[in-house]
Amino acid sequence: MLNVIEKALKSGQKTLSEYESRQVIESAGVLVAAAALAKTKEEAIQEAEKMGYPVVMKGCSAELAHKTEAGMVALNINTSEEVAQVFDELSGKVKNIDGVLVEKMVKGSREFVIGLSRDPQFGPCVMFGMGGIFTEALKDVTFRVAPLTKEDALEMIDEIKTKKLLGEFRGSPAIDRDALAKALVGVGDLGIKYDAIAEIDINPLIVCGDKPVAVDALVVLK
Repeated sequence: MLNVIEKALKSGQKTLSEYESRQVIESAGVLVAAAALAKTKEEAIQEAEKMGYPVVMKGCSAELAHKTEAGMVALNINTSEEVAQVFDELSGKVKNIDGVLVEKMVKGSREFVIGLSRDPQFGPCVMFGMGGIFTEALKDVTFRVAPLTKEDALEMIDEIKTKKLLGEFRGSPAIDRDALAKALVGVGDLGIKYDAIAEIDINPLIVCGDKPVAVDALVVLK
């Protein structure tokens, strides 16, 4: 992962692309949705068919920190014709694009957020809480100073007000707490290991079955 970060710093990037960000968090033990970076329309179709529909497609570039606002995300794509059309649309919107990220669409009604920030006094801190569109509205989050132990992570999981959503919910199983704790510990370790990382934002982290799966990630560099 150091290569990805060093390369980005040398080229003057302020953020990693989503594809690069996903590689970094996956290396730390965070489960991520299956995805591939397609450089051509044919590659995009091939990857979508390999994954199975529906898929999500996103324009991928280090300059695209806010893809949804820029109209660079397309959901619920179900055919090769749609893949081809969306590939052309996304590729035509931004000049310096690395390619189009083709991602398996993950379905789940529960969304959380994991973050990393650097406090001037305490250094890297890990955040966990309610995610998706409710992150700003509810501000239901908890923090710990990195590095975290598994016990720290499990305490964080129990501290949020909406913790009931982590249990059995509307016929869905309780979340795999070990997998979630591993992700929290891993994000904290990234902050300790790589001084060049200023922030990490994993939002949303969707509960799919019992697994916490990252479907979007952003790593901000110092």
